[in-house]
Amino acid sequence: MRNRQKGFSLIELLIVVAIILIIAAIAIPNLLRSKMAANESSAVGSMRTINTAEVSYATAYPATGFSTTLAQLGGVAPCAVAAPANACLIDNTLALAVAGAPKSGYFFTYTPGAAVGGVTNVYTLLGTPSVAGTTGQRGFFTDQTGVIRYAISGAASVASSPIQ
Repeated sequence: MRNRQKGFSLIELLIVVAIILIIAAIAIPNLLRSKMAANESSAVGSMRTINTAEVSYATAYPATGFSTTLAQLGGVAPCAVAAPANACLIDNTLALAVAGAPKSGYFFTYTPGAAVGGVTNVYTLLGTPSVAGTTGQRGFFTDQTGVIRYAISGAASVASSPIQ
């Protein structure tokens, strides 16, 4: 009588590993594209939030107009008393999403316009991926008009195409 061992042969195990590697090679690029698309959607949503917060800020503080920094729109939670220095209109993570601390893979660069009579009436906001091609591909731009514009690669500007 022969004593048969139960189990898989080396060839069977290698075939299973090869199949798993082929599936992973197909799935991982799709996963990365999905992550970039999610980051870009988050950036657009964040820019809409900032636009809304700027209008609220200018309404709440008419003597100031729009904020002079993005950080002024935020504030450490819980925000008991809102003030022009920390209006508590947006989450502090978004308010501090500058170089070194991205939010969902994007940095936001806020630039106020020149104050006329102490009131800031214009601003620009850029959204750029923290690692281009990995966390996002498109750059975004908005200003006091509330129109969000994009560029396929690189920084967007007022001349870029608007998001539909």
